[in-house]
Amino acid sequence: MRILLLSDIHANLEALEACLAAAPSFDLAVNLGDIVGYGASPNEVTSRCRDLGKVFVRGNHDKAATGLLDLDDFNPMAAAAAIWTRDELTSENLEWLRALPQGPVSVEGFPEVQLVHGSPIDEDGYVVSLGDALAPLITLTVPLTFFGHTHLQGGFFASASAADGFRPEYRSIGQAESVALQLKSDTRYLINPGSVGQPRDGDWRAAFALFDTEAQTVHFHRAPYNLKDAQDRINAANLPSRLATRLAAGR
Repeated sequence: MRILLLSDIHANLEALEACLAAAPSFDLAVNLGDIVGYGASPNEVTSRCRDLGKVFVRGNHDKAATGLLDLDDFNPMAAAAAIWTRDELTSENLEWLRALPQGPVSVEGFPEVQLVHGSPIDEDGYVVSLGDALAPLITLTVPLTFFGHTHLQGGFFASASAADGFRPEYRSIGQAESVALQLKSDTRYLINPGSVGQPRDGDWRAAFALFDTEAQTVHFHRAPYNLKDAQDRINAANLPSRLATRLAAGR
């Protein structure tokens, strides 16, 4: 089976459509959370995600926009976007987002795989460094965990002899590209497909991944998208202008 992994779309419709256009054929699409927040197309992106797949994990921005998370822990820019999103969502989309499940979520037929938004041991925890990753890597019984939240494409692994982090290396900063990671047996992985709509690794292109369960290979992808249209939507909605300008920097 070929599983399309989407995470942290953040209401960026242009980035989502570019990912779907660039994605190879797939059998199942899964979503690791933060469907909304920051971007200016919450209803369009939510509806698109609802049509696309059936396996979801809630993100902290999904919770914030639907009243399940106190905004005190959000910076002013993120809080303003969450409040705007809450007012903008249709009642149907708001209730659907509110009902998204907390991770970890399993994938039917693949007991070796689980899906989370943040850390496997804390749905809102950030796994940024190897230090963050070691505890779940050591304690988990599931060998392969896909996570989001950090907006950093790549991940971490641990085996009996080594533990380290990894990032895909691309040749350009403006074209559609992919990099393959061959999974090894007797190794546990935490893998982040990257952020569709708000990359923070210095690469502005939308990020996603494809997991081939038979070949045990994860293909990381980057896809250019209509950046100006996404920025224009944010500005037209009177959201904080920084949400538009930072898209170009991938930060």
